[in-house]
Amino acid sequence: MDSITQVALGSAVGYAALGSKLGRKALLVGAAFGTLPDLDVLIDFGGAVENFVFHRSFSHSLLIQLMLSPLFAWLLLRFQWSKPVSLMRWSVALFAIMSTHALLDAFTVYGTQLLWPLTDYPFGVSSIFIIDPAYSVPLLCAVIALAFIKSPATGQRLNIAVLTLSCGYLAWSVAAKWYIDDKIKAAMTAQNMTYLAYESTPSAFNTLLWRAVATTPSGHYEIYASIFDNPEEVSIAFYPTENTLLDKLSNERRVRLLQQFTKGLYGIYLENNQLIFSDLRMGVEGFYVFSFVIAKQSQQTLEFADFKQLERRPPLSRASKLFERITDPSIKLNFQSDIQPD
Repeated sequence: MDSITQVALGSAVGYAALGSKLGRKALLVGAAFGTLPDLDVLIDFGGAVENFVFHRSFSHSLLIQLMLSPLFAWLLLRFQWSKPVSLMRWSVALFAIMSTHALLDAFTVYGTQLLWPLTDYPFGVSSIFIIDPAYSVPLLCAVIALAFIKSPATGQRLNIAVLTLSCGYLAWSVAAKWYIDDKIKAAMTAQNMTYLAYESTPSAFNTLLWRAVATTPSGHYEIYASIFDNPEEVSIAFYPTENTLLDKLSNERRVRLLQQFTKGLYGIYLENNQLIFSDLRMGVEGFYVFSFVIAKQSQQTLEFADFKQLERRPPLSRASKLFERITDPSIKLNFQSDIQPD
């Protein structure tokens, strides 16, 4: 999730665990340790591909967080203001703050390596968008209110209420995903569609309109479905790709990393003699957030490129179309028309 949401969640969890002992200082502790796992973005893992794949690895591992929590607790107890809290309580509280950060990230599609180093599998429920105001705004408002509420009892009641609400929203997102997947697969079955890999994820800022991708050897389907759609109203478009060209490059370590991390949900595009690897899970057709130049074509031969990441953010000017599509299945979401030459 976005940094503001993680700060708000960390503050709320910190207040729930430590507010009775530390008061409003617990909000600051929660904010700090709720942000800590994302500081791995400051590490250069060796290149654009490695930074993409190894983000949310060791710093988001529940096992590493469990081991580090007592150490952090011991260090905090060097300060006088932390003395009202025991070492055990500090350890449990810090683990709760950091682990809820990692677990919330795992509800997004990106992939979070919760059990590193036992496995580097990127867990992803893919039931909530990376920025969702319906989840974040109540948490943020409650944390701001807690900074001014003087009654600890009132503060704890408010905090528990908003944490319960946030958990309820996550539960709703999982139920909505199950409902959408059932609807999309019914639509695909009706059209005799087959696929190699499939994933659905909420469209930007909501859990009412969902985007799914289903890959085939020659391309992929981009699918939009609203909670209010009937199966026959699900929007399905096919886009051809050059995935077969990847066979010539599959022995390269960075190519294998990308294939594994995207769980097979990738597209290969040949543009201006450049072979581009795009993660189909994040973005929309023509505007994938994570796209890398993996090779260059010269006289029918492919040579490895520098794996530079391309900047192709979805156009915000078309965001209103997403919300219109929630209730109007006749809206066509073709963002490719907005592509500008590099």
